[in-house]
Amino acid sequence: MLSQLRLLRRALRLVLLASLVTACTLPRGGPNRNEILDGGTTQGGDAFVVPVTDDVTRAVALTPALGFSQNFLSAGTQGSDVIRPGDVLGVTVWENVEAGILGTASAPTPIDEVQVDGKGFIFVPYAGRVRASGNTPEQLREIITEKLEAQTPDPQVVVRRMAGDGSTVSIVGGVGAQGVYPIERPTRTLTAMLARAGGVTIAPEIAQVTIIRGNNQSKVWLQDLYRDPKFDIALRGGDRILVEEDTRAFTAVGATGAQARVTFTSQNISAMEAIAQVGGLNTQIADPTGIFILRNEPEDISRIVLNRDDLSGTQRVVYILDLTKPNGLFHARDFLIRDDDTIYVTEAPFVRFNKALAAFLGPLNTAASVDTLVN
Repeated sequence: MLSQLRLLRRALRLVLLASLVTACTLPRGGPNRNEILDGGTTQGGDAFVVPVTDDVTRAVALTPALGFSQNFLSAGTQGSDVIRPGDVLGVTVWENVEAGILGTASAPTPIDEVQVDGKGFIFVPYAGRVRASGNTPEQLREIITEKLEAQTPDPQVVVRRMAGDGSTVSIVGGVGAQGVYPIERPTRTLTAMLARAGGVTIAPEIAQVTIIRGNNQSKVWLQDLYRDPKFDIALRGGDRILVEEDTRAFTAVGATGAQARVTFTSQNISAMEAIAQVGGLNTQIADPTGIFILRNEPEDISRIVLNRDDLSGTQRVVYILDLTKPNGLFHARDFLIRDDDTIYVTEAPFVRFNKALAAFLGPLNTAASVDTLVN
């Protein structure tokens, strides 16, 4: 009877141990280094696996090509005095007779807020319909004076150009004061107008300035705007100026200090800087030989990197960084991250071994506890 009871105890322990070990699965954050390599095109996969070298780094060093198009760059600065359709003018006439056609010698006749119509004309009493667009206030004064001389002797005319709809720009986004601003003599260029709007409130490293003019638009980095004078373009009435942050971002997962989608903090970010932004490698579990950058690479760059001319369309490319090699850190420092890249850091091989060992020892400890309970 006693021997049968002992056999029953042993059978119970073995059944419990077998069931726990069989049900146990090893948790992990993703594939290991070898599994990714096995998924390459050479092994029947659909992604090209490419170790990072100096040549690869140079081939993929592509940054967003921002800059104003030639149409914007070639537009010369307009004189702030040139009258355009939509402008509002003030006209005052002094007559040299007591009983003039418009007033008296001692009381000038003001004609305020005369708007230039869409065809560029204004109406002045006794002078009729006068073309204002394309003239300066001084030129328009001479035209009105000549027309009025036929009606009244030696008229004295003053023309003032005010801010009107045809000489304003709208500014929205990351500036100190959004609004509609007139193009005046001090604010005829982009940088001057941005200053007039209170300056840019976004970090200059990630600020972009877009100009929309009619059906055309063009964009430039704020830093480039101040580095290169050619980008300080002349403004036109009706321009819309948008100041916004760079929207590019990358994703970091795996054995890093943090796993997150991270926005760019400068025009260019290297792989080393990107890893540092998420807390660096997790020194407890990271495999420094298994840092992968997953990217959909354009056809032209894919052909250069892979040295193939038979590729068509965007290609899935997995770049490998090995920080244990002598030049691995230099490659990580020089390799540029692009928008929508995914950085994946694999776990070191011993981590999986430790997990397997823990998974095996756990059921043993449980079985020992069961044995204690049975006894």
